Amino acid sequence: MRRAAIKGVGKFLPPDVLTNADLEKMVDTSDEWITTRTGIKQRHMMKDPDKATTYMATQAAKNLIENTGVDPSSIDLIITGTVTPDHNFPDTSNGVAHAIGATNAFGFDVNAACSGFLFSLATAASYIQSGMYNRVVVIGSDTMSSIIDYTDRTTCILFGDAAAAVLLEADEDGHGIIDQVLKGDGSGKEYLNLKLGGSLHPITAENLNDSGRYIFQDGRPVFKRAVLGMSSTIKQLMERNNLRPEDVNWVVPHQANMRIIQSVSDQLDFPPEKVMVTIENYGNTTAATIPLCLNDYESKLNKGDNIILTAFGGGFTWGSIYLKWAY
Repeated sequence: MRRAAIKGVGKFLPPDVLTNADLEKMVDTSDEWITTRTGIKQRHMMKDPDKATTYMATQAAKNLIENTGVDPSSIDLIITGTVTPDHNFPDTSNGVAHAIGATNAFGFDVNAACSGFLFSLATAASYIQSGMYNRVVVIGSDTMSSIIDYTDRTTCILFGDAAAAVLLEADEDGHGIIDQVLKGDGSGKEYLNLKLGGSLHPITAENLNDSGRYIFQDGRPVFKRAVLGMSSTIKQLMERNNLRPEDVNWVVPHQANMRIIQSVSDQLDFPPEKVMVTIENYGNTTAATIPLCLNDYESKLNKGDNIILTAFGGGFTWGSIYLKWAY
């Protein structure tokens, strides 16, 4: 059976780091308060005004190419999950294709908030499973600092900037993406959103300084729905594929909040040593969190490992993917 398998990973982190100690000087917070409630110690920031999401995605793709040795001209498609593109158009993926010399590829972006990488990966897998394409690069890249109010202590402590990428190729040896459960509920938009900047509420001279140009999050309902959404879709995947907790080698959750990660793990009886966690060093990098985990844990992964990816994002969007590691 032809499946889409991850055959390589790459990442990029901006050099500037914003620590909890730095945030103590900016808002009414403390390292202890942030750490106990989120698990975050620091986050990377893209401070160069001439560089943003496309640059980070390009650097992650270049790192992927360096790690795998793949010829950019052999790439058929590039999909980028992002909510912070450089421009409304042209899209991030086409900019990446041009920058890395992927002259035979087309590309497009997926906006599913923190589920962006998950939805992009599922989309890419469909192209490969159908036999239409053989080699696809999937990227998660977000410059969250561009839409954060650094006077709002409820959101500025959470987010960081980063990009990470994976290479998907056709596999007929039993590895790759086996099953997926993806969900959406538009009623969740009132709890996690970015009000200004779209066609309904474009930014004008009158609302330029309005708080609506920054992320708004009502944490309590988001927390509850995130735990329910990720745990329920994982359960559905496990039941459908006759998986017990001991059959799963790794769970890769979206890195939004350590309490959410722990709650999902506890509900499903996954021991902490099977759950990938990078939130301490990066914060919530939105679409980049899951591929960043795969990058950082790559040396611990073995061919044939059963892995479940899961995410929850604004909108609401959520879901899980079950795959077998291919290298």
